[in-house]
Amino acid sequence: MMKTLKVPYCPELDGMDLKSVTAAMETIALRQSLDTINWPEFPYKPIVAFDIARGDKELYLHYFVHGLSLRAVAGRDGQYVHPDSCVEFFMRRNDDLFYTNFEFNCIGTCLAARGAGRHDRTPLTDDEYRKIRRYTTVNRETFEEKKGIYTWEVTVAIPFELMGLDAAHLPESIRGNFYKCADSTENPHYVTWSPIELPSPDYHCPEHFGKLHF
Repeated sequence: MMKTLKVPYCPELDGMDLKSVTAAMETIALRQSLDTINWPEFPYKPIVAFDIARGDKELYLHYFVHGLSLRAVAGRDGQYVHPDSCVEFFMRRNDDLFYTNFEFNCIGTCLAARGAGRHDRTPLTDDEYRKIRRYTTVNRETFEEKKGIYTWEVTVAIPFELMGLDAAHLPESIRGNFYKCADSTENPHYVTWSPIELPSPDYHCPEHFGKLHF
């Protein structure tokens, strides 16, 4: 069943550095568990939650992850981050055939692109990538997979303009989903917020997005 949430308006976050935003979101943002296993052949489920809020020009997301292994091979925006310890946010306007994916590994490297499906997607420009503010509790240096149990957090501020939204006139709602994955680790997993009823792992499925109300 499609999930829904209401994004709280928290203008006091605007102008804060993201470390301060992370602390503030602990009490004023909406918290959601990211805990749906859609594919039994990938049963591993780390503990994952995200906080969500909005200011006047940005959407704020704070992810908390506790689980096995840590990997961050991608160190440059635009590189594939889903093989790493990765959290993702996909969104689509209600009146749009295209959707945008925002993917972040545990050191804050971002892959983002827009299109109607998995292929033929248009990536963000370097200038657009620079507009996404990021804070992570993991050192920003790249590294191969580290075995063990790790806890890490990533906070991002995504300008509404990068989602194709007018910040001054936000729609009543958009469609979206939130994901956790780590394809190339010892314990690959594909965990989602809103359920996906497909036979194999696939996040590029806007027909299974949940609903986010503003």
